[in-house]
Amino acid sequence: MIRALTNAGRRDWLRLARTENVGPVTFQHLIGRYGEASLVLAALPDLARRGGRVSALDIPSVTEVERELEAGAALGARLICACEADFPAPLAALDPPPPVIWARGEPRLLSRPAVAIVGARVASAGGQRFARGLASDLGAAGLVVISGMARGIDGAAHEGSLPTGTVAVLGGGIDDIYPREHRDLYDRIVEQGCVVSESAPGRTATAKDFPRRNRLISGLSQAVVVVEAELRSGSLITARLAAEQGREVLAVPGSPLDPRARGTNDLIRQGAALCEGVEDVLRALEGFGGFRAPDRAFEPAVAATPDADVAKVRERVAGLLSPTPVSRDELIRATGAPAAIVLAALMELALAGCAELGAGGMVSTG
Repeated sequence: MIRALTNAGRRDWLRLARTENVGPVTFQHLIGRYGEASLVLAALPDLARRGGRVSALDIPSVTEVERELEAGAALGARLICACEADFPAPLAALDPPPPVIWARGEPRLLSRPAVAIVGARVASAGGQRFARGLASDLGAAGLVVISGMARGIDGAAHEGSLPTGTVAVLGGGIDDIYPREHRDLYDRIVEQGCVVSESAPGRTATAKDFPRRNRLISGLSQAVVVVEAELRSGSLITARLAAEQGREVLAVPGSPLDPRARGTNDLIRQGAALCEGVEDVLRALEGFGGFRAPDRAFEPAVAATPDADVAKVRERVAGLLSPTPVSRDELIRATGAPAAIVLAALMELALAGCAELGAGGMVSTG
């Protein structure tokens, strides 16, 4: 649901997005239940306590989020909240969308038709040449190229698409330049393209940030092309996320003697489209059905769920969870309780750190 936020409303939205144990799924459910971020913030301590938390939940203060907003403004970056009209349509179509993003450069590129090119950091010269050429050809065809500004294939893809439009998605803050040798590339992307991040300015990326980064790369794109990737590669995670999001997945075939081709060849074996050039990508995009935001995204005023009813099922829901993810629908069937009651119990458990709500409706122990 598109809504305009006041300055105070944006601060509250950002405070909720930065609160401990509030990921995109929990964020969306909380806004759906209470309607406004300010109401959620007021309810959070009691919700976490009911879920079994003993220590206080870490909720950023107004001063802390104002510092984040000031740091972004000093960089010339913009905070865009998921409920706002200029939030990129491809990301709004994710279920759930990221609550906030920072954009530095030209944010209008984020709503243009785009293709992601990803691959190995330790890439072959031939792989980098292919990525650079494909990115240039896609740009000439009117498409923006998305990648992660890493060494190897990512850097080559950005270089090839700088003149026509490129977007770099970072795991750390909007100013977290990694690798350091890409400082000049980063500056040119800010000048000619756009840099995007979910993280606060000044944050250094850690390992847990890269799955979120990969989800943004695929989420901003209509198709993902994997150029080189070993069998255990972050690029294959991006490809899997793209398939789950309804995006097209293509892979560049390679020699079976090169370990960097094993991941791409396996993608083709599993049904990914073969990519030998721009024509294959354009052909794959002919069948792309477009983006459609979930009907329930950030809709307020879910029917009230009495605390007593939630308390009755909370312990049963917690007992059904394990490290193996299970769907929310399975939990609803197993408890026999109304969906709204089970979802309310899961939110409380998630805030307490006892449950982890994942994309696609999957839940596991926290």
